[in-house]
Amino acid sequence: MIRSLFGLLFGGAREARALGQTVTSVAEVFRPNATRALELGHDAYKAAHASHSAEFQYARGGWFDSLVNGLNRLPRPLLALGTLGLFVYAMADPDGFAVRMGALAHVPEPLWWLLGAVVAFYFGAREAHHLRCTKIAPPPRAMGRAPQSAVAAPENPENSALTEWRGK
Repeated sequence: MIRSLFGLLFGGAREARALGQTVTSVAEVFRPNATRALELGHDAYKAAHASHSAEFQYARGGWFDSLVNGLNRLPRPLLALGTLGLFVYAMADPDGFAVRMGALAHVPEPLWWLLGAVVAFYFGAREAHHLRCTKIAPPPRAMGRAPQSAVAAPENPENSALTEWRGK
């Protein structure tokens, strides 16, 4: 009954299809098509990834690159050893240590925020680089019945539920 009522109001299947396309195009003016937006985002990601891969296709092995790689490895051990050095300095010269820590108390707060941002972005970029360079694990197997080789032999052959499950 509803189909025949809509057929009278809107015409046949061809007209209904045209009406549906019209409604879809009008709706996309107010709210973008989410599927198409995801497709476009994926295409942009693939293009950026291909561009990045092409840029780093050939490894550079000059002395300057080795020097920069060596310098990039210095901040973490220097921060760790420097922190331990502060403890040694505090024990060796408590008065000098107190003077220098008092001077640090006069550093303005925005400068501390800037230092924190620089350190956070440095180590965050290093972590992101290592995540990109490591192998990505294959996705887990699709849900479904396990292959026969994955199912262990029954420990108790009289288990009727297990026998029934294997039979299916």
